[in-house]
Amino acid sequence: MSEETGPGPRLAMKSDSSTPAAPLRGLGAPLRSSEPVCAAPPPSAAVVLLEEAADLLVVHLDFRGALQTCERAWRSLASNDAGTSLEVKCSLCVVGIQALAEMNRWQEVLSWVLQYYQVPEKLPPKVLELCVLLYSKMQEPGAVLEVVSAWLQDPDNQGLPEYRALAELHLQRVLLPLGCLSEAEELVVGSAAFSEEERLDVLQTINKARQQQKHQHSGSEEAQKLNQEGSFSHKFLSLMVLLRRLWDSTVSHLFSMPFRKSLLAALILCLLVVRFDPASPSSLPFLYKLAQLFHRIQEAMFSLYRLPIHD
Repeated sequence: MSEETGPGPRLAMKSDSSTPAAPLRGLGAPLRSSEPVCAAPPPSAAVVLLEEAADLLVVHLDFRGALQTCERAWRSLASNDAGTSLEVKCSLCVVGIQALAEMNRWQEVLSWVLQYYQVPEKLPPKVLELCVLLYSKMQEPGAVLEVVSAWLQDPDNQGLPEYRALAELHLQRVLLPLGCLSEAEELVVGSAAFSEEERLDVLQTINKARQQQKHQHSGSEEAQKLNQEGSFSHKFLSLMVLLRRLWDSTVSHLFSMPFRKSLLAALILCLLVVRFDPASPSSLPFLYKLAQLFHRIQEAMFSLYRLPIHD
């Protein structure tokens, strides 16, 4: 780029003032001093800054300086945009994107480009392609999903020769990795950029991805169900172990009490609850049955206490 629009025009402009004018081709007489000299138009400020930015990026590896020079060029375009080609604007974006990527500021690329083109539909195809490749490489294809979709849906862009390549890139690098299968199907079916054979191939790929997505979804549901069942079983076992330990603690506490004191405590409890007279002859069978019941409870507690505990 610098060989074509570099210092050549500036050197030609400098030699015009120091050398006499050459005679015009096809005329024998020399050129009069009053006649104007036809010289090449000087390059615009944006072109000069573009060359400087490219030199800083490639030769000097000054990425920050290259980015700042691109921004200066865009400011000059804002003040005087007449005569500036679309290729110059696109080249400024390409240099700026490369500089941001080299400084590991790739997250800023999309916002940096859109501040100059305002809307996604006006982005040059080359700039949009670089954005898709960059964000997909960095595992962030969702960042360009809406931008590329808006560009592809614009009627003015659908007639461009780069449309088909960008649509395929959007399918492979953005829609399919994100699992946006319905959007991918709509793009293929509704676009005239694909031939019938290409459309069938892409639809087959989408169907395979949909089946794989369903399989993964069912597998995740089964794993989640198993995890829930395992969690419930673990909680139930923990509760049973806790109850067993509480029961053992109660049994050991009862064994530490003398038998007579336990019987006395049971009698006092019966007096408080049932409110019967122990001196009455009718209460003797009840006391006898209560003593037998207490003996059985004690034997049962003793047998349970001997059982091993499995945590």
